[in-house]
Amino acid sequence: MSQAAALPDVVRHIERVDAEVVAQAAKFPSSILADVAGRRGALHGRIAPLAPSMRFAGPAITVEVRPGDNLMIHAAMAIAQPGDVIVVDGKGDLSSALMGEIMSQQCVALGVAAVVIDGAVRDSEAIRELGFPMYAAGLNPNGPTKFVPGRLNHPISIGGVTVNPGDLVVGDADGVTVIERAKAAAMLPLAGEKVAAETRRIAQIKSREALAPVWLNGALRAAGVIKEGETL
Repeated sequence: MSQAAALPDVVRHIERVDAEVVAQAAKFPSSILADVAGRRGALHGRIAPLAPSMRFAGPAITVEVRPGDNLMIHAAMAIAQPGDVIVVDGKGDLSSALMGEIMSQQCVALGVAAVVIDGAVRDSEAIRELGFPMYAAGLNPNGPTKFVPGRLNHPISIGGVTVNPGDLVVGDADGVTVIERAKAAAMLPLAGEKVAAETRRIAQIKSREALAPVWLNGALRAAGVIKEGETL
């Protein structure tokens, strides 16, 4: 029997991305982290914050539910530690909300950093007023059921990205980026370098020192758009 097959449906103890890595990653935009991770790890744009001011960083608690049932989200909240991000594979179903104001208030009281759901939520105005970082694929006033089994802290697929328990999850106005736990620390110096490079590029544009990127002509030649030796 494989290790994966031997795991119980509810895994209570996981290895989380280091807290210092989380603190450093929180300083970077989700776009920067996605770029340095190979332009991958960003969830589908349908999963968006309820308010653009919402942002977070933390280790993933992964949840798999059946569409329209939030039993396993309650289980995740019961074992979550302060700073955790609850990431829910809701199968993209928007026929009923999986969370609302009451559960969001509970998350705040528990110290949960954020919730990311490939599914619907409700009570959006109250959650915005609360300021709790809630990312979802849509809204629906219907409530969920609470009796269908699912899995907790197993690998999930959400928004086109595989998320493992303990992975680094970062969100802001642009959306959510996930980086594998083992790779997260190595991405931080790369993110710092990219921010510095983009800051220099913006300064060049503002000063009109270089209005076109230096790589443009070479890329156009490589694509066969312009001939060798030709420039725009």
